[in-house]
Amino acid sequence: MQDQLPFADLPEVPVVSPWCQRWRERRHSWRRVRDGGFDARRYRVDGVSEAAAKAFVLAHHYSRSYPAAKVQFGLYDVSRRVDQLAGVAVFGIPVSRAVLTTPFPDLIPFTQSVECARFVLLDECPGNAESWFLARCHAALLEDGVRGVVSFADPVPRRTASGVLVMPGHVGTIYAATNAIYAGRATARTVKLLPDGTVFNSRTAQKIRRQEQGHRYAQEQLIALGAPRPRPGTDPACWLSEALAAVGARNIRHRGAHRWLFRLGRSPREREEIRLGLPARQPRPRQPDLEYLAS
Repeated sequence: MQDQLPFADLPEVPVVSPWCQRWRERRHSWRRVRDGGFDARRYRVDGVSEAAAKAFVLAHHYSRSYPAAKVQFGLYDVSRRVDQLAGVAVFGIPVSRAVLTTPFPDLIPFTQSVECARFVLLDECPGNAESWFLARCHAALLEDGVRGVVSFADPVPRRTASGVLVMPGHVGTIYAATNAIYAGRATARTVKLLPDGTVFNSRTAQKIRRQEQGHRYAQEQLIALGAPRPRPGTDPACWLSEALAAVGARNIRHRGAHRWLFRLGRSPREREEIRLGLPARQPRPRQPDLEYLAS
């Protein structure tokens, strides 16, 4: 279906577009909302084990990574002989408390406020499935005492070293369509992009430099891309620098992800009582960023 669209190779269609995005094996495609086809009787939302959620996310999400999770939900297709997992939402714990305390200063981070760290639906899901799924995730979180959710949309497209688009930049189409508050951009930064189009983030680099838990897995990722194995006695920081150069990692200038906020409550009054530490911004983003190589 992707090849039928005039904007098939664009990072993301505008917020006002009648299209919604789907994934399978880290390849994106599009669905027309007007085509409908969503039948709530065909689906259910329930908790899913971390092992199952992780396997699903690693198989289908463009990041090829799994975050530190607090709770995860599955969208199950119950129309089949055996219920089939068709989507996963992971609500996690960000690296910094400030990710939660800045937008929700009165909420207890990691308990009353969380981050929506992964949200991915298979390409077989019809239009409007994501809004239905997200609403039920929020209802379950509210029952567990969560009152605030922070979601980020990364507007910078990801391409392999050969130019193949592997991740369309996101502006937060689904969040805008589900009454989230747009709160501007997160901090601008430079990100390290690997030849396969995935991001080698600063936390992963820190694990290698400090030889923390998970550093071996991170090293193997680079070795699989062509980096030499570290020699005994080699300083981890030096090896990391050499490894990134060996695989041809690129620096990409990033203006900051778009930040969206959900206030959860059983009524409009309950939601409005949650104080925001960041002002609502206008206009909402409509187009993705361009990809800029850092000097």
